[in-house]
Amino acid sequence: MLLRAAKPLDALGVARVHVRSWRAAYRGLLPDDYLDALTPKNRARGYSFGARGLAYPATILVLEHEEICGFVTTGPSQDPQNPNAGEVMALYVDPEHWGSGIGRTLIGAARERLHAIGFTAAILWVLDGNENAKRFYAADGWTPDGSRRIDRPWGQVVHELRYRRPLP
Repeated sequence: MLLRAAKPLDALGVARVHVRSWRAAYRGLLPDDYLDALTPKNRARGYSFGARGLAYPATILVLEHEEICGFVTTGPSQDPQNPNAGEVMALYVDPEHWGSGIGRTLIGAARERLHAIGFTAAILWVLDGNENAKRFYAADGWTPDGSRRIDRPWGQVVHELRYRRPLP
């Protein structure tokens, strides 16, 4: 297993993982026709890997045999209620690799990065109803703080719960 920073040329590989993960994790939570219409090519256009500086999000990849198996994106919180926290903005593992430890590796790398750039706490948002994600984050010490929001990723309305964790 290799961890490294995402580069602009990784966009399509990351998008493949992103779309496959959404289709598997959110089936039954989002409309099937919406999930089936997602394409890596369209998703890849939204990435901006390679931005430098602590004020920008950064994406870390896990590769096995030169294939992107998962990724995590972190940065300063985009939540106006938590301007001094770090944020895990995305964490997805290809469904073929669920249960392999890649997710634990990625969340650990996310916590390390956020702590290294000076954050003492972090937040993330979980799709309401995504019980697997709730269990995963709870096992890593994240707890829901009672905040909810409606978001519109990829044009789809979703209800999310905010989780919080201190950073060592």
